[in-house]
Amino acid sequence: MAFTHPHGTHGRKQPRGVLMRWGNKMMAGRARRARGKTMMGMQVLVLNTVGAKTGKPRQTPVAWFPGPDGSRHVVASANGAIGNPAWYHNLTAHPDRVSVEVDGQLIRVTPEQLRGAERAEAWAAVVQAVPRFATYEQKTDREIPIVRLRAEGDRPSPHAT
Repeated sequence: MAFTHPHGTHGRKQPRGVLMRWGNKMMAGRARRARGKTMMGMQVLVLNTVGAKTGKPRQTPVAWFPGPDGSRHVVASANGAIGNPAWYHNLTAHPDRVSVEVDGQLIRVTPEQLRGAERAEAWAAVVQAVPRFATYEQKTDREIPIVRLRAEGDRPSPHAT
């Protein structure tokens, strides 16, 4: 499935630079040590991607939410920024080179962007679990992407809708 989500016309600017990279590195280390504990009221995994422009490995701590089929959902909110976060662009460029670190395990995953009713249902679950995500949607006019991360080898049930 293709990943397509354009930038919005308004929203916050995404933080960038050395301080942001240092913060991500610190949070990724914390997420690795957490081993199933929540951080800031959320479950966090380390998303391993390959840079869309650089081709270099990237690690990003990201909140995740359980999908109804045992998958994990991640939200490309970028805190309500005008554009999607870099990790989302990395997924679009290299969807076959994605893994997650969660609960002390490294798991290769296949990303799939949710759309339509499936996305709406997932968004409602996200906002119910962590209400502050609703404010991100109010800060921008872009539809915030939700990506399903399914462990490689896991296939949806033939009875799933």
